[in-house]
Amino acid sequence: MRFLISLAFSVLFSALAHAAPVLFPAGSGDADAPILTVYSSLDEPLARPMIVGFQKANPDVAVRYEDMLTGEIYDRIVKETDAGQKTADFAFSSAMDLQVKLSNDGYAQRSDLPMSGRWPAWANWRNTAYALTFEPAVFVYHKPSFKDERPPATRAEFVDYLKRKGSAVFGRIGTYDIERSGVGFLFMSRDQEQFGDIWTVIRAMGSAGVKLYSTSQAILERVSDGRFVLGYNILGSYAADWASRHPDVGIVLPRDYTVVMSRIGLVPQAAAAPELGRRYLEFFMSKEGQTIMARELQIPAVSPDVAGENTANTMQEMLGAQLKPVPVSPGLMVYLDQVKRARLIARWNEMLRLQ
Repeated sequence: MRFLISLAFSVLFSALAHAAPVLFPAGSGDADAPILTVYSSLDEPLARPMIVGFQKANPDVAVRYEDMLTGEIYDRIVKETDAGQKTADFAFSSAMDLQVKLSNDGYAQRSDLPMSGRWPAWANWRNTAYALTFEPAVFVYHKPSFKDERPPATRAEFVDYLKRKGSAVFGRIGTYDIERSGVGFLFMSRDQEQFGDIWTVIRAMGSAGVKLYSTSQAILERVSDGRFVLGYNILGSYAADWASRHPDVGIVLPRDYTVVMSRIGLVPQAAAAPELGRRYLEFFMSKEGQTIMARELQIPAVSPDVAGENTANTMQEMLGAQLKPVPVSPGLMVYLDQVKRARLIARWNEMLRLQ
């Protein structure tokens, strides 16, 4: 699917320390221009087109961009707020659960914007936390290994393939380690809600000697060179970049259902300049901002006003009810409960022990 190959490359959780803050001077040249401070898990080079677009529309504003890990964004906003200090004016993170927790616990403020009423209901939590991207979880496969048959397109077909191939594919399946990968845990928790027989899939992967990794890259490297034949529940935005550069990597959006995660934007309650944070969020949600995100950042747009490739509109027209976006709601916080999280991980490990 051509639209999928254009999706963003980005690692949901970076293993590297966050970069030093980058200052984008105001386009007006005013050295005393007000400064918008952004905490974001999106690498600054990828975010640059959005910042440039915002500053073209707002030449009177300088932007201080701080690229950091998702957990750091949450911890820093909470710590600064609780200490009575000012914090970021806008927070953009792929950790959906932590962003919703900030909103639910009073660390984010309401932002009533021109697009608020038209934003998809699943992507808007009380005009406080907004889903701004649309990124599917996919199966990836080694194309030469499937020259004589098509790759699995549903979870039932995935299990059937593993059982039929037996020792030929043992140790050649990869997925996220849900104890170490936030996106892996999110996808697994949604699998449990969407598919009553999900533990059959996990058990089959355990029997097939599945290998677990904390990053997409480790799995995709092995699929691209044939060490692995299949990868399960891989973040589509990162998989698409590999597929565009490694012709032996194929991508399947599971036909039974495809989980879609999003990056969430919000204005913190203790923002130093909340009006600037709302101005940036408004630009992010505008037709212009969402078009920049889809075309230049190469991250799928959510806005109902943006059509064409790399948008939720196009994917939904093509796939309909197959797509299962993760709603922006307090339901995301269920597995932040350590008891529930531990219970899910324990069952996961129990199913995998069959290998």
